[in-house]
Amino acid sequence: MDQRMPISRRHLLLGAAAFGVPAVLVGCGSDSTSTAPGRSSNGLGTVTIGSNASDEIPKKSLETVLKGFTQATTKINTVDHNTFQENINRYLKGTPDDVFTWFAGYRMQFFAEQGLATDISDVWQEIGGDYTQAFKDQSTGVDGKQYFVPFTYYPWAVFYRKSVWQSKGYEPPKTLDELTALARKMKADGLIPFAFADKDGWPAMGTFDILNMRTNGYDFHISLMAGKESWTDPRVKQVFDTWRGLMEYHQPAALGRTWQEAGQSLAQKKTGMMLLGMFVAQQFPEADRDDIDFFTFPEINPAYGTDSIDAPIDGYMISAKARNVDGAKALLKHLAKGSSQNEATKLDPGTLAASSKADTGGYSALQKRGAELVSQATHLAQFLDRDTRPDFASTVMIPSLQSFVGKPDEIDSLLVSIEKQKANIFR
Repeated sequence: MDQRMPISRRHLLLGAAAFGVPAVLVGCGSDSTSTAPGRSSNGLGTVTIGSNASDEIPKKSLETVLKGFTQATTKINTVDHNTFQENINRYLKGTPDDVFTWFAGYRMQFFAEQGLATDISDVWQEIGGDYTQAFKDQSTGVDGKQYFVPFTYYPWAVFYRKSVWQSKGYEPPKTLDELTALARKMKADGLIPFAFADKDGWPAMGTFDILNMRTNGYDFHISLMAGKESWTDPRVKQVFDTWRGLMEYHQPAALGRTWQEAGQSLAQKKTGMMLLGMFVAQQFPEADRDDIDFFTFPEINPAYGTDSIDAPIDGYMISAKARNVDGAKALLKHLAKGSSQNEATKLDPGTLAASSKADTGGYSALQKRGAELVSQATHLAQFLDRDTRPDFASTVMIPSLQSFVGKPDEIDSLLVSIEKQKANIFR
């Protein structure tokens, strides 16, 4: 998601519009709200939806799916994705919409534990047969109740243009040494090996995730995210040392570039590959999407191979302060339908349907490959800012990783700083 975090002046203004300040007072939030009416035929009234689907394709996807919901009128409050995440806590404690877009796993549990979400276990009694146990587990709070309905998900991998690789004779690497050799060859061929961006703060998290899981394994990674391991551990330093060794092959000036801009450089054949979620396909013209392929990040430590990937699950929750709970639950049942999710994945080439009842026959070649990658993984992480506390992710890890990207030689002092801040947050 991903599409997520730091606060710019524009984001603060948009956030004001979304979380309580009238849009007329904001001035620059022209697309902060949108309305997608349905036909109210059985008295369920209006269901309001707080949405982070601010990019053009996911925004259109949600609006299209809602056209099929005829039990109530729907009103969407669309907010810039990063702003939505930065303000979510204040939003849920204020006057939230009935339904809101959010993420599975730890991030869902965090708000459920605070009493900011509505128990939807009764909804799951009806839709449970449409999901695997893994998806249900990612929708379940620590109290054993369900609070989340999975809608779509997407794997992270290293994406590239098939035509470029075929013309240059490149092959997907199996090991870190092979990846480094490939990057060196791309550089000699006049390509920037890795498209890279971290202006928004979250893309670098994906690089940390995969390097940590490849180096130290899934269990250590999740334990680190939970605040149970030390950031000054030599195993963590090894991750940053490996990352530093790859930096010379990354697109420079990453802190001034959005993920969309980096994705466009891949589409324009200016860069050779890019580690990102499958939503990178949104940045390719439709006519070029058959030219996208990917490989899973290669092995670093043979003890773990390539058994783990990030595969974040996006979906919907009902706020604890929902004014129309009946209408909200009806909407979640609609969103849980395989047919609804099929509409979304047809419009958004970078996503996969979460429902087992979805028809994957209409998937593009890229989507089929993505589903295969996920099915082969032993462990699925939800992404750094979803697998840890939101305050730790936003106030500690975003600036820390951006600091590393800007000054990759200052590792020791950085890890000491992260550990000190972590100790104050995880008490």
